[in-house]
Amino acid sequence: MAPELAMDSTPLLCNLHFVFIPLMAPGHILPMVDMAKLLARRNVKVTIVTTPLNAIKFRASIDREIQSGSPIQILLVRFPNVEAGIPDGCESLETLPSMDLKENFFIALAMLEQPLEELLEKLKPFPSCIIYDKHIPCVADIAIKFKVPRIIFDGTNCFNLLCNHNLHASKVYENVSDSDQFVIPGLPDRIEMRKSQLPVIFNPGTNQNLNAIREKIAVSEADSYGIVVNSFEELEAEYVKEYQRVTGYKVWCVGPVSLSNKDELDKAQRGSKSSIDESHYVKWLDSWPSSSVIYVCLGSLNRVTSEQLIELGLGLEATKRPFIWVLRGAYRRDEMEKWLLEYGYEERVKGRGILIWGWAPQVLILSHRAIGAFLTHCGWNSTLEAICAGVPVITFPMFADQFYNEKFVVQVIEIGVSVGAQTAVHFGDEEKFNEGVQVNRDNVKEAIEKVMGEGEDKGKRRERAKKFADMAKKAIEEGGSSYRNMSLLIEDIIHVTLLHYS
Repeated sequence: MAPELAMDSTPLLCNLHFVFIPLMAPGHILPMVDMAKLLARRNVKVTIVTTPLNAIKFRASIDREIQSGSPIQILLVRFPNVEAGIPDGCESLETLPSMDLKENFFIALAMLEQPLEELLEKLKPFPSCIIYDKHIPCVADIAIKFKVPRIIFDGTNCFNLLCNHNLHASKVYENVSDSDQFVIPGLPDRIEMRKSQLPVIFNPGTNQNLNAIREKIAVSEADSYGIVVNSFEELEAEYVKEYQRVTGYKVWCVGPVSLSNKDELDKAQRGSKSSIDESHYVKWLDSWPSSSVIYVCLGSLNRVTSEQLIELGLGLEATKRPFIWVLRGAYRRDEMEKWLLEYGYEERVKGRGILIWGWAPQVLILSHRAIGAFLTHCGWNSTLEAICAGVPVITFPMFADQFYNEKFVVQVIEIGVSVGAQTAVHFGDEEKFNEGVQVNRDNVKEAIEKVMGEGEDKGKRRERAKKFADMAKKAIEEGGSSYRNMSLLIEDIIHVTLLHYS
């Protein structure tokens, strides 16, 4: 068992200062803010650095932490919209009006190097450690200049990290066609993938500038001091151990960090403001039996075609079951609104279906007893939030690590059922993808019925989900594995700081 933080280290804690620099996208900001809150509750000074519009999304939560006595603060840096050719008011990936601006967004991130350096230089006490998103590689240069240890916040899990490492090392994917299945080598479980399902780093496009950015990210990641992971050891023990063995990296599993949001207000206000008052969802959910409602959300960055969304909607209608369906507020909203109106969708599902445009208080909804399944894109935050809530998942991955996460929940921990997506549609490449529909209404209905219908598998899947939820809660509590790992992280940085000043 790992040792707890020594009592005589309290004076040293006062001089420790962790700086968090998250990528400007909801799925990256929220877990880093949650982790920052958990660290500050351990009496360590914490600063979160972000841009003005992104800070709005979590300022109320941080203000409550400050009022409770946590040594945490937000510092702002201006986002260089004009200099990078990005419209004013767009400070995060999901607000970009066009994916043609994706490259501009990464140019803007590189332009943050000087203002970040100037901001960090003035901090008191001086930063002891910088925890940053790997997609902002200029932070690595700042940390090297200041001789401060930098730690990657990866935002995924050790299953994903090990898959990527072993594929890079073995190159097995290079000798297969896009549609062929192959076994990822060196994993504790037999996992087969198609080349077409792998992240974009294994299927790079023709944009040389973006490929160069990916290379820089890989370099900054490789020589960091270590990696903090939003997962817990009991969930993927063999993968944590094997990833550490094959890489030699320091790895601290400190999650699930979303469990830092214990009261209803924190759950409701985690992220942007919802289009409908949160009490409306809760009251509606209260009217349904336990484990009877399907929650559907494909993530804040999804750019699913309207044709695919229509099939998803028709599959939900065909189940005759109650559901909450979150539709992204920006991408092709006019097309979906037109179909919903012409088809009379909301009238057809009236009383048993709620549609939410934009942001939804996901942690709050998932924690309600009425939720029986989560139809998800398999982003790791959403996947882990389902695990924390003890809710089985229906998997509809699209890009990045999402097909890995599908394999993990369906095959490794066995709490999920796939709708059958076979090909990744990389973020920003949706318009180039010829198949508007990968999953039809029958696929959707069939997968939902496997989770929600009768049968022995349904009960076992739900039991496993509840078991992992219990493990997750214990991991984050005092004495749990993630709590101890947070202690070890603090002790490690104390040790580095003492060596630096001795």
